Amino acid sequence: MKLILFSKMLQDRSIDELADLAVDLGIDGYDLAVRPGHPVNPDNVRQGLPQATATFRDRGLDIPLITANPDLIDPTAAGVDELLAAMAAAGVPRVKLGYYKIDLSADYWVAVDRCREQLTAWGEKAKSHGVQVVYHTHSNRCMGLNAGMLSHLLRGLDPQGVGAYLDTGHLTGEGEEFALALAMQRQHLSAVSLKDFLLQRESHNGHGRKTRTVVEAGQGMTDFTAVFESLHEIDYEGPASIHCEFGVGEADFAAAVERETAFFIDLRQRLFNL
Repeated sequence: MKLILFSKMLQDRSIDELADLAVDLGIDGYDLAVRPGHPVNPDNVRQGLPQATATFRDRGLDIPLITANPDLIDPTAAGVDELLAAMAAAGVPRVKLGYYKIDLSADYWVAVDRCREQLTAWGEKAKSHGVQVVYHTHSNRCMGLNAGMLSHLLRGLDPQGVGAYLDTGHLTGEGEEFALALAMQRQHLSAVSLKDFLLQRESHNGHGRKTRTVVEAGQGMTDFTAVFESLHEIDYEGPASIHCEFGVGEADFAAAVERETAFFIDLRQRLFNL
């Protein structure tokens, strides 16, 4: 299993600076955000992505996953073929798509069919370039917000073209045990994201409701020992992306990233002997 760092929160770092940071942290590479304003972005991806991967590989690092903009959901959108071709040229095997949102006023199953049509098209297009798209379990009323709902979208689709990207924090927030999520998505499992959620009760209109906060690993409700044990049981060898989306001040962020990566490196060593 490769431990990689999501570069979303490191937008101001150059590729060389990202490589230096990865070496210092002892991680295996990056889940590289290919988004506007980042070192590799939709405008320069054809040249920028192969150049970035070459820089990382010269340092013994890898980019097993890139993350596109959250609004990239249409397989016919401008720039899609250029992105997939750049991935193929760079040897980057998978890209995380954006999110199909749930419309509570619409028929859910009609929406499922529409998403499946688009994901099928994504899969065929990705396979034609020799790469894969992955769909991420994300709450906030996104289609496929947990593995059960993701099964509605992916069941029967070719996993060579479309994979499942399970998020430990969002599954915790949605009340789904990781082992059950893995059982439902094992055929399609391609990537895992690592984050922790702290769930709390707040008063609301004379009763309670759930709130959630992204916190450093170990401070929330996610049982990471169970997560890593479940992944070890299936000999998982894919990427595990450390997201570091917790709300700490800018002055404390670098130290928090060090703690976060060290937490998962230690857990992998103990449970995977890597």
